[in-house]
Amino acid sequence: MPAARKALQETGRLTIVALGSSATAGSGASADDKSYPAVLQAELGRRLPGVEVRVLNKGVGGQSAYDMLLRMQADVVDEKPAIVIWQTVINDAIRDIGEDKLAKILRKGVGKARAAGIEMILMDLPWLPREGRYPHYDDYRAVLVKTAQDQGISLFPRYAMMKGWSNSRQFTPEELVGMDGLHLVDAGYRCLALRLADGIVAGIGPVRIEAAGGGKPTN
Repeated sequence: MPAARKALQETGRLTIVALGSSATAGSGASADDKSYPAVLQAELGRRLPGVEVRVLNKGVGGQSAYDMLLRMQADVVDEKPAIVIWQTVINDAIRDIGEDKLAKILRKGVGKARAAGIEMILMDLPWLPREGRYPHYDDYRAVLVKTAQDQGISLFPRYAMMKGWSNSRQFTPEELVGMDGLHLVDAGYRCLALRLADGIVAGIGPVRIEAAGGGKPTN
């Protein structure tokens, strides 16, 4: 993640925008500070001492990929983040908007972030205990995965991670997905944020930041 690394080296700050729908907004969490963006900010702050970390929660429940594309300028580009985490496609899959249409929307969104010099992480769809309710779910997942591959951007493997949690019985069903069958609850959001922090810190790599007042640089 060269853009994020450069921002850290030059400013000592790391700004991330979490763009998404209800899973980003924190539906299912018991409080605002239990959403994945809030936990991610706290965790990155702990792992990157001396860095001013901001994770801006731009989640709006029920939105489609196109809805998010329309607000990408104001909610992402204008905020001048180093990284945007785009959690999307779930509502498009449920509504079955058309795979070709979705692919075009995703490409436009990736291109808009790239033109602004912002690193993008696309978040895979969630594993759902009853995803069979949505006949084309896997097809829409495939569009998201292929977009990330074709565009050469990071894909956060939320689906595989959640399926692994379920198979290993690391969580009870109630701890993994809430009563609505769609959204994580506190324990799941926390683990999601921790794994995102792992990937972001690894992607940035070791960074030396000049301490304020001419002190020794911090790692």
